Amino acid sequence: MITLALSKGRIFDETLPMLAAAGVTITDDAESSRRLILDTSRPDVRVVLVRATDVPTYVQQGGADLGVAGLDVLLEHDAAVGVGGLYRPLDLGIARCRMSVATRADFDYANAVKQGSRIRVATKYVSVARDHFAEKGVHVDLIKLYGSMELAPLTGLADAIVDLVSTGSTLKANQLREVEKIMDISARLVVNQTALKLKREPMRRLIDAFAAATQP
Repeated sequence: MITLALSKGRIFDETLPMLAAAGVTITDDAESSRRLILDTSRPDVRVVLVRATDVPTYVQQGGADLGVAGLDVLLEHDAAVGVGGLYRPLDLGIARCRMSVATRADFDYANAVKQGSRIRVATKYVSVARDHFAEKGVHVDLIKLYGSMELAPLTGLADAIVDLVSTGSTLKANQLREVEKIMDISARLVVNQTALKLKREPMRRLIDAFAAATQP
């Protein structure tokens, strides 16, 4: 049995066509079902639904053989526990967005950074934010938040946020502006190295099918 870890939402929706190209369709209705382990059209493949931030942990610890996770999640995971048993063979090119710095429209970010001021930054991507500002030589006080990041500058909790941006409409709706792009983000296929050795042939066929689905 091969177990694939996915998170609900954009990654799940955009992974389904790639699975279909590999001859795997989910037979359960993920939207209406309360089941967390979903059957597929192949008796040797199942899908487990976990939180996005838990996908690399499930794969690394052997709860799943492979999974799909955003680069943002993987970078924070690697910083916390190391790469360990995770193998990242493919950038799937799905769930594309960018990680950026955003501030209130009236905050002079460029001047604050140029002067070397200490600024407060709210984010759930603490490791990425820390490395980014360290490379720029900017002193920051990092505030870890898990949601509603846009509130932090609006309430005076922080001067800036580091968060994922897709269209930018949420920032605009909250009178924030994107002031700096840190990196592009997309979803990656992650594989447990032990599982790859023990289930080499079926795992390799699935990985190759994912690779073929990423080709233009």
